[in-house]
Amino acid sequence: MIQPNPELNLTKKDFQSDQEVRWCPGCGDYAILNAVQNVFPELGIPRENFVIVSGIGCASRFPYYMNTYGFHTIHGRAPAVATGIKVTRPDLSVWVVSGDGDALSIGGNHLIHAMRRNADIKVLLFNNRIYGLTKGQASPASELGKRTKSSPMGTTDEPFSPLALALGANARFVARSVDVFPPHLKGVLAQAAQHKGSAFIEIFQNCNIFNDGAWRGWTERDVRDERVLNLEHGKPLVFGAKANRGIRLNGFKPEIVEFEGEPPRDLLVWDEDNPEPAMSFLMAGLGDRPGFPMPIGVFRKHEETTFETRVHAQVDEARSKAGSPNIQTLLEQGDVWTVS
Repeated sequence: MIQPNPELNLTKKDFQSDQEVRWCPGCGDYAILNAVQNVFPELGIPRENFVIVSGIGCASRFPYYMNTYGFHTIHGRAPAVATGIKVTRPDLSVWVVSGDGDALSIGGNHLIHAMRRNADIKVLLFNNRIYGLTKGQASPASELGKRTKSSPMGTTDEPFSPLALALGANARFVARSVDVFPPHLKGVLAQAAQHKGSAFIEIFQNCNIFNDGAWRGWTERDVRDERVLNLEHGKPLVFGAKANRGIRLNGFKPEIVEFEGEPPRDLLVWDEDNPEPAMSFLMAGLGDRPGFPMPIGVFRKHEETTFETRVHAQVDEARSKAGSPNIQTLLEQGDVWTVS
């Protein structure tokens, strides 16, 4: 179990490595790195108790730039490696950094099983809807009809919804933020760090070289107030530059309501602690509906017994039943032969 020490006086500089940050100028990864390096000092955890695990892709350079322990693993396998680390060392704060290609394609099975097991690892998925490191092929998150080097006539695949995938795998903490919303991103990262169990954070990230403006229709300053819905626990779902639009349910169908003055009493009030994921699923797909805003924030937060806790409970039980046998006793159990 991680025991925070509030007396640690760490700063952002303590988490900056001596490695030159080598992403393309203007890449959204810089903003995410900055947010993580600002949040980690506030957690009261020594640097040597952090581990950053990555797979393959632009985002996977992350461990080199953090002055913590880290593993740059192989394509898609970061969640599996991170799970192994957490089971072996429950006292460590284990984070996974991955892209939409790395996590949702070759790493898809590793991701969903890490989430369903409820290992206490934090997965940051940088979603730029493209393969950036390999120079611009369609990823599992690319929108239908996207023209890329691997789909010159447009993709014919429906894209994954990363949040719906995580919710379907029963991730206990699910959230979404944006690289260019620094205060919001830091808040979501801090909440994920405090959560005990599997945490999945989708971060809208811009690849200005191979898919510039992937999220421009939602995140630019002149549209974000109208097109982004900030989920806030215990508050009605209200959005708009004048905060005069809201979301309510008509049966199981969401609809937009315009109002003046106080929000209507029938607007949905957000409950991130609801253990039932049905409303979280609804919000995960809301931004895909024509005319509806894109939700960001915490979609689900529900704590249960973690994977590593269950594993260690079994080990302790087995040891208590077996007593303290020596190696020779263990070797001579069952059918044995003596060769002379």
